Amino acid sequence: MQIPRNRFKAALVARRHQLGIWNILGGSSVPELLATAGYDWIVVDTEHSPTDVPEVLPALQAIAAYPDVSAVVRPAANDPVLVKRLLDMGAQTLLIPYVQTRAEAEAAVAAVRYPPRGIRGVAGHHRASRYGAIADYMAAAEAEICLILQIETRLALDNLEEIAAVEGVDGLFIGPGDLAASLGHPGRNGDPEVIATIDATLARIRAAGLPAGILTLRDEDARRVRGAGSDFTAVGTDVGLLAEAARRLAERSRNA
Repeated sequence: MQIPRNRFKAALVARRHQLGIWNILGGSSVPELLATAGYDWIVVDTEHSPTDVPEVLPALQAIAAYPDVSAVVRPAANDPVLVKRLLDMGAQTLLIPYVQTRAEAEAAVAAVRYPPRGIRGVAGHHRASRYGAIADYMAAAEAEICLILQIETRLALDNLEEIAAVEGVDGLFIGPGDLAASLGHPGRNGDPEVIATIDATLARIRAAGLPAGILTLRDEDARRVRGAGSDFTAVGTDVGLLAEAARRLAERSRNA
């Protein structure tokens, strides 16, 4: 048995734009629903969500039934133990939050690689190796793992080129909410300074030779960042969509 090809990583290398959405709600039903909706990638989030590591497995299994959609998992932190568990579950693309320095980037790379190139712990029978059916899994895994690091603070901006230069980093992703807060505009992602910084950062990431990504929640922002160079753009969250639809339905029904 061969290791599954990471379609998301291949698309980034080819610079084909990838449209994404955020999965915050736990369980398998919501990620499965999102997988039918026409997106290229779905973030299974364990940082800003009640979803914990054991709940990632059913989400991955649900998304895997739809071969045109890729799962991206965000661990709660740049923690090699969390990374190891998620990789063993079969996650092939990880979105690591709050990376601010070259050393933190190097630590993330080490966490996704087996020794002697890294520190990932060795286990023989797990979902990633198809429970041992992929005989050369340890030799082949690294080529199909995609590591995306989040740039979301002023310090990360200061160190962006050094972070981007770390071998093994496959892309950089702007976290607009934390970045806005770090720039002194908490909750105001539309502040002119924040918008200008985001657009400039997308250009810097691409100039450094890496694909650039971001999460946006408004149509006009999604159009702007694509024009500014976003290669993989998430355009909403399941919680946000549900909340907006529920409020609109209540308003329509009360005014009917």
